[in-house]
Amino acid sequence: MHALSMKNLTIFLIPAAFLTATIWFFPQVATLPPGRLELLPFIPYLTMALGMMLSFHFHRGRAFFVFLVLIAVYWSFRGHLNGAPTGITATVLFQSVCVLVPLNIALFSLMRERGIMTVAGRLRFAFLALQALFVGWAMEPGHVAVQQLLSCRFTESHLLAGLQLPQPALPVIVLGTAVVIGRAARGQSPIDASLLGVMAAFVVACNGIGTEFVTPVFMAAAAAILTLGVLKDSYNMAFRDELTGLPSRRALNEQLTWLGRRYTVAMVDVDHFKRFNDTYGHDVGDQVLRMVASKLRGVGGGGKVYRYGGEEFTILFHRKEREEVLADLEGLRRTIADYQMRLRGTDRPSSSKEGKKLRYGTGRGNATVSVTVSIGVAESSADRRRPADVIKAADQALYRAKGGGRNRVCS
Repeated sequence: MHALSMKNLTIFLIPAAFLTATIWFFPQVATLPPGRLELLPFIPYLTMALGMMLSFHFHRGRAFFVFLVLIAVYWSFRGHLNGAPTGITATVLFQSVCVLVPLNIALFSLMRERGIMTVAGRLRFAFLALQALFVGWAMEPGHVAVQQLLSCRFTESHLLAGLQLPQPALPVIVLGTAVVIGRAARGQSPIDASLLGVMAAFVVACNGIGTEFVTPVFMAAAAAILTLGVLKDSYNMAFRDELTGLPSRRALNEQLTWLGRRYTVAMVDVDHFKRFNDTYGHDVGDQVLRMVASKLRGVGGGGKVYRYGGEEFTILFHRKEREEVLADLEGLRRTIADYQMRLRGTDRPSSSKEGKKLRYGTGRGNATVSVTVSIGVAESSADRRRPADVIKAADQALYRAKGGGRNRVCS
């Protein structure tokens, strides 16, 4: 697992904030009017149903199946548990769920998005159905070995004495949490990040099974966190470029609607990109675009970077005049021009694992390339009040930079 940076961990801010707000709000639940308290047990159903519908609409199969697990678990708890589990049936149900749900959350975080009403989706339905059959089988009298395994205690530590959770569930929760954190931090997927919040809320809901209101409140929180993850993921699909991770042209158009009167726009174009693509291939071309995007993110002056389309990018400087950002743009141009990008070897084998070992510069030469960018800059003015006019002026300045020999900033 790669080392996790603070930037990687920001993906968890929304789930963490929502879970913190739920913990803060929980003591107030008992003070609600009786009429509202009567509705509390049904709120998780409504939240889960909403999340399932959104997941189905946006074809987010992994989230859909986690919602399915949550709603099945909550329905089972409502039907068989009235507070802390008592009796063999309720105890085995509770213990099985405490082990299987964290396991499923971790597995779904590792799975690829394969839809819902697909072959992969049907296999996942079958996978969950088999688990339900297993729980039903384990609840029947006579299956002593399984029941003893679920209720075994590894240690008599005082630290674990107050936990309602069965001890066999604890390593599953710890390992599952580590898997979800690693997956979300690497992939930066809002759904993967929300699964960590689901894991935490579910653990609290189960450990507080004997405390009034804990289970419905935190099961509803789990569903709400995952719903927010689905919405954020859908927003990213619409407003974020998948290749570079930058906000897309659609996001730029949204931003331009409320800029105000004072701003500067820079249009950035990768020089000779088509020739570069034809020479080295589209995979390397994508590598170039990702590299340029990463450098553009470091622009000073408070600039916000967008992928405009193809090999063209836009930098928006809110409340900045042209003269205030020219030095930052010139520094950005030099940074990109000076960067030596190492290429993958052309003799890379079909195995991706072996292919990672073969790169130019790791024993078979030292092939690197550099790219340059041309930048056109324009600011809003009395003659250019509309954002479209400013972008057009920046485009014209970009054409002058191209015509003047490229690798330069023109305004």
